Amino acid sequence: QVELVESGGASVQAGGSLRLSCAASVYPYINNCMGWFRQPPGKEREGVASIYTSGGADTYYTDSVKGRFTISQDNAKNTVYLQMNSLKPEDSAMYYCAVAPRRRDFRGVNYCSLTPDAYNYWGQGTQVTVSS
Repeated sequence: QVELVESGGASVQAGGSLRLSCAASVYPYINNCMGWFRQPPGKEREGVASIYTSGGADTYYTDSVKGRFTISQDNAKNTVYLQMNSLKPEDSAMYYCAVAPRRRDFRGVNYCSLTPDAYNYWGQGTQVTVSS
C-alpha cells in the first residue's frame, strides 16, 4: 500500500508558476510509474504527466502542457514534482498524483500511461486556480 500526499496548490495569475509535490509513504521503485492528473469541476479527470520511477528521463506529457510543465522526481525524498510554468486559466483544476505499474504496448515498448484507469493508488489532491 502506497500513501500519497500532494501539496503546492495555490491561486495564481495567468503566466505565473507553481511547483506541486507528491510525497509517497513508500517509493514505488520497481517497474512503476507516477503520474499527475487534474480534474476541473464538472469534467473528467485527465492525465497531465507521468514518469518512470526507475528512470528519470522516461517522462510523458499530454499535449496541452508540453513545453510548460515538467515532471521530475527525488528518489531520496520519495517525492515527485510537477513544475508548472506559463499557467493558463484552463489549467485550473484539482491536481492528483497516482501510482501505476509500467505498461507494455503491442510492439513490446514499455511506457507510463496517462490514463487514470491505469492507476491504482491516489492522493487526495491539491487545488490549482489560475485567474486571468
